[in-house]
Amino acid sequence: MNLYTYGPLYIGTTSSCCGILANYLFRNCMKVKQHPFQTFVPLSAIPFLTAAVIYKFLVTDYLSSGELTVDSCLLRGAFVSAICGVFHPSALAFFKNGHLAVRYETVPLPPRGRALYHWTLLCQSAAKLMIIPMVIQIIYGGHLAFLQYTIFKRLFQLLEHD
Repeated sequence: MNLYTYGPLYIGTTSSCCGILANYLFRNCMKVKQHPFQTFVPLSAIPFLTAAVIYKFLVTDYLSSGELTVDSCLLRGAFVSAICGVFHPSALAFFKNGHLAVRYETVPLPPRGRALYHWTLLCQSAAKLMIIPMVIQIIYGGHLAFLQYTIFKRLFQLLEHD
């Protein structure tokens, strides 16, 4: 029953860890040494809140209404954990650390008209390393959604028999 109640908080915690990892990787990639708390605190708090709220709205609340099947519950859990657990924190880390890298000139500025290509080449190794937490997060989100579905079905069957 605790898993059903605190499931969104578990997803939020893992997305917060992914945010800290993404921030660490992008800070090293862009050679940013200034203002560590300016990036680490938002990249642990914002992904936690967004993942917990969106998982609760898209998975737990729909599961409570009885509208989800096993397949849609698994897909929703995996989708929310991938988007809010890895892509969102990685994008936040990329933009915050990119802004600091430009401000303190720790990396060379991109040539005119090729900014996206320059930043992509610069952060390619960090983006490749984020594949590992993405796979783990997707599996964890789908598994948590499946466990919540089985708990809800058992609870529903117990209430039906009474």
